[in-house]
Amino acid sequence: MNTSVAAPTFDIREDDLSGAPTRELLAYHLQQMHANSPAGSVYALDLSGLRQPGVTVWTAWRDGEPVAVGALKMLGGHDAELKSMRTHPRHLRQGAAAAMLEHIIAAARSRGVRRLSLETGSGPSFEPALALYRRRGFRNGPAFSDYTASEFNQFLHLALD
Repeated sequence: MNTSVAAPTFDIREDDLSGAPTRELLAYHLQQMHANSPAGSVYALDLSGLRQPGVTVWTAWRDGEPVAVGALKMLGGHDAELKSMRTHPRHLRQGAAAAMLEHIIAAARSRGVRRLSLETGSGPSFEPALALYRRRGFRNGPAFSDYTASEFNQFLHLALD
């Protein structure tokens, strides 16, 4: 008897950020980042930042609604940054974030990225995401791009080559 459980499937698609459901999920993301971070320590991109050249946004959909969002920001050379990862609160711990992360890693590889990095905060609200990133192989390292290290933020990197 096979007792394995099939992994949940999601329709992950590039998103132009024009739909209200995606905008609501991103607004929730920004609200949560501000609620769980010290003043001046939020580096999450707003809609205008996510629409900049070099940034690609994807949403994971299931049953007609977006369940997760994530973005890839090309930094130049062979480096890129993971941005705006968020799972809708009704869909936590159902595999959406892991599916989104794998999709973004595959997209980064296909674009020739050799190092994928991210900046995030510290504290209990960040622990589930940190656990996901570390399970996938991300490791803490130095600040990158225009970031400055602080007691709150931390930087994780994943070698793709």
